Amino acid sequence: MTAKSSDSSTPFPKFGKEQTEAMLGVQKELLEACEQASRAWLARIKSEVDLWSGLATKLAGTRSPPEALGAYQECLAQRMQMAAEDWRRLSDDCQKVMQTITQSASNGRPIAST
Repeated sequence: MTAKSSDSSTPFPKFGKEQTEAMLGVQKELLEACEQASRAWLARIKSEVDLWSGLATKLAGTRSPPEALGAYQECLAQRMQMAAEDWRRLSDDCQKVMQTITQSASNGRPIAST
């Protein structure tokens, strides 16, 4: 009985290597997407701090209730715009992750939509 040597012509080692490389590629893409989202959210946190610090500064300089109310209204309008941008960014981030996962599941082939 002769032992078969590991022949490089067999497709199995190549198949395993390709699958491993594909999975590593997907992990790399997901990690990059997470890092990009993390940087964006850290910048967003800074803008939130700046917004409320700016309100505190404006309120400290107000001389009348209508002036204070105007400062609050301006701050809340900016905050509402920031919230809308947050939802858009969150949706974009989730869509990017889902596309990466979907493409990996189809091995890079486009998936037919219904």
